[in-house]
Order: sequence, then C-alpha cells, then structure tokens
Amino acid sequence: MTTGSPPLRTDVVVLNGGSSSGTSTLIRQLQELLPRPWLTFGVDSFIESLPRSLVKPEASATAPGLGLAPDGSITVGPVFRALQTDWQEGVAAIARTGTGVLLDEVFLGGAEGQERWRRTLKGLSVLWVGVRCAPETAAAREAARGDRVTGMAASQAELVHRGVTYDIEVDTTDTDPATCARLIAAHVV
Repeated sequence: MTTGSPPLRTDVVVLNGGSSSGTSTLIRQLQELLPRPWLTFGVDSFIESLPRSLVKPEASATAPGLGLAPDGSITVGPVFRALQTDWQEGVAAIARTGTGVLLDEVFLGGAEGQERWRRTLKGLSVLWVGVRCAPETAAAREAARGDRVTGMAASQAELVHRGVTYDIEVDTTDTDPATCARLIAAHVV
C-alpha cells in the first residue's frame, strides 16, 4: 500500500483583505482556535512603527514614504518599500524558526503584493486567505471605527484582490468572525 506524503505543517497564514474587512479580528480568533501558539504581524503595525516623517496625510507620487490622501487613496514611495522589504524578511525569518505566523495584509497592488510575499516566504508552507467584505459594509465599519481615513475601506474592498490567488476565501459581510475563523483553521495543518 502506497501512501502520499503527509501535508506540510503550515508555517504562515496570510490573510489579505481591504481596510475594515475584518482581517485583524479573524487573526485574533485564529490565535484562540489553533492548537499551537501563533504570532501575528500586520501591515498596520508595520506602518505604526515607521517614523512619522514617512507617513504623510497626502498622497504624492514623489513622496519617499506612505501617503494617505483624504479620499482614502494611498501612495507608496521608495523608502517605505525598502523598509517594508526588510520587515517582510524579518517576519519570514521568524516563521523559519518554526514559530507559526499569522499575517494581516492589504495587497494594495493586488497580485504584485502577493508576489513580493511569495518571494520572501519561499520554502515555507503558506496558506493564502482572501478576506472579502462588501464595500458598503466595510465603509460602515470604517465610519463606526473612526480611526481610518474615510473612503479607504470602499476603495480597497476589491482592489486588494485583483490578480491574487488564494487557497481559501471567506466573506465577512454577513458571516460572523468565529465561523470564518473556523473555516480558515480547517485548512491549517
């Protein structure tokens, strides 16, 4: 009798969704559900760690850092991108030690953002999760939160998924976080 190879233990779970889609809530739910400890990393915490001089309240094609325009659009400059690459390498290094990593991401460039992570996570077992949410629902969550640039959620709701391939997708529009987290956890080895 021939048996196939056992599935590889999952090293990284990448949740990609637009602002206010529920990725952060799902990650916290996953930490409670999964049998071993998992560390969380997210693009929001990366942005919070940047010097304030690199995060500007306006979008500019020539800015070195991150530009957040009043309409919710975002520009990314070369200094931001270089620091982001370093941060991604650090996250991958943690996963390579055997510590599980739950990654909260927003692929503003769609497939391009996923490809940067694919290169960085090469050799690791990665579960790619799409977290979808209707633009109007995400916008309502954004307004209720009060800590986001108005318009960001609606503009990112579909943008972040363009050209991205997933192992599993969940939709938080009408499905509660616990149910979505259980669906994702069922795919984690």
